[in-house]
Amino acid sequence: MKKEELPQDDSALKVMTRELCYVKDNDGKYTTGLSTGWDVKKQALDNAWEDINERVEEARKLVRSGEKSPIYYFMELRLMDMPVLSGYTGFWSFTIKRHMKPDVFKNLSDKNWLFMRKHLK
Repeated sequence: MKKEELPQDDSALKVMTRELCYVKDNDGKYTTGLSTGWDVKKQALDNAWEDINERVEEARKLVRSGEKSPIYYFMELRLMDMPVLSGYTGFWSFTIKRHMKPDVFKNLSDKNWLFMRKHLK
């Protein structure tokens, strides 16, 4: 692809970063160019964020209905999974999983909940 053909479509990451691509200059030699995005990549990112937002909304509903504890919502909101949350907090995965049950969560000490919440921000 020639440098002047490098896509400069708006994307969700436009304000944060640009992508480095290898392109040919006017002499036919390879050089680098910066792209703000491609339409196809933008659509893929938009679809991924829609899925993430749906998961977060579903987690919020589960917490509101009393099926899950707030830990589950914050884990989804911060795009974490069990091993990542365990690594950040230092709690074992089975302990975190256990405290995702509302009845068990109610018995979580304020100290441990504040410690966990600090790592979920």
